[in-house]
Amino acid sequence: MISNRQRRFAGIFAASAAAALVLAACGSSDSADSGDSGGGDGEACTVKVGVATGQTGGLAYVDVPSLEGFDLWKDEVNAAGGIDGKFQVETIVKDTRSDAAQSATVAAELLGEGISFLITPGDADPSIAAGQLAQEAQVPAMSWFGSAPILPAAVGDFMFSNAFGDNSQARVLADYATEQGYTTAYTLGSPDSAYTSNLPKYFAVAFQDNGGTIVGEGTYTMGQPNFNVIADQIKALNPQPDVIMTPAYEPDFPTFLKSIRGAGINIPVLGTDGIDSPTTLALGPIADGVVYTTAGVLAPEGPQAEYFEKFNAKYGKDPEAIFAVTGYELGLILNAAVTQAQSCDPVAIKDAITNLEGVQGITGKIGFKGGDRMAIREIALIKVVNGQRELIALVAPDPTRVPAA
Repeated sequence: MISNRQRRFAGIFAASAAAALVLAACGSSDSADSGDSGGGDGEACTVKVGVATGQTGGLAYVDVPSLEGFDLWKDEVNAAGGIDGKFQVETIVKDTRSDAAQSATVAAELLGEGISFLITPGDADPSIAAGQLAQEAQVPAMSWFGSAPILPAAVGDFMFSNAFGDNSQARVLADYATEQGYTTAYTLGSPDSAYTSNLPKYFAVAFQDNGGTIVGEGTYTMGQPNFNVIADQIKALNPQPDVIMTPAYEPDFPTFLKSIRGAGINIPVLGTDGIDSPTTLALGPIADGVVYTTAGVLAPEGPQAEYFEKFNAKYGKDPEAIFAVTGYELGLILNAAVTQAQSCDPVAIKDAITNLEGVQGITGKIGFKGGDRMAIREIALIKVVNGQRELIALVAPDPTRVPAA
């Protein structure tokens, strides 16, 4: 028997071939039924989670370890009888190939499966494409770690991110730069994504608010083979900047760093969470001194010691990126929301996430209440020293000093 909810999702699936038309139609006020999942008023049910993320392509360095962490959480919670001892978790995973259009197609397919919760890639652009379909279906969606603060606003009240906002991490970087005595800065961004386009702007606002001056602004095309022209432009600046800030991530960040260091430019470099990967650490001496913001320092000690043991037992390796930890934490967020909602109903889960406060994660406490559907969490400031991550500080930026999204 086909439920009303399945018919509704089937309509969305049928429109996936014309995803742009479906996206334009978002904003319906209709509410999704609880359908075949059941689970109202504390009744036992299965939470079906659709995972529309980049298991291949440019976002795999975020999405693959994130899914590993989430799967570890899922195995643990199901072995313990389910969320709150009664809500089992089922995942349906589909590869978006790190492509925005494919993310919309995959999201439509997953919504056609009658899911209660959708996980989207660790970047805003494909998450918006997938999230707008979830908004239409009134199913909560959450990005692994898409940090563009425009993400929830671009989709609607069913869209969340497990990340802090780019404007928040830009404030942390600007304050660090000022504390180091840097008074001039050069920023490098790309118009090819919301992340790489907006982060330099947020940093400029925060740095200038601190009394600093932006002496140059460069742009690049994502995936370009070298940054030699950019290096020449930086060398020609007079005066030379005290610091360079860029949200470039792999493969662009390694290419950029090699280009400027090869050109004899030894100006300190500030980066963002997109470079928190083994690739950065493997760059050798040229990466020494790079400072970046991320969700936490990955190390088999303190609160992460037990997690490392569990991860190693399941996968036969240590986690290589903090995203393996934040993926597990996304499971903890879902656990708290379903426990509060006592339901597998998507709308009830969405309402619960909206009001979450102080969920204990591995990197610290996480909440959403009052955060415009971006996660409220501490930001770690990391320095690369001899190919290792060294924690500088954990920062909770003052919301009144964070640049507007």
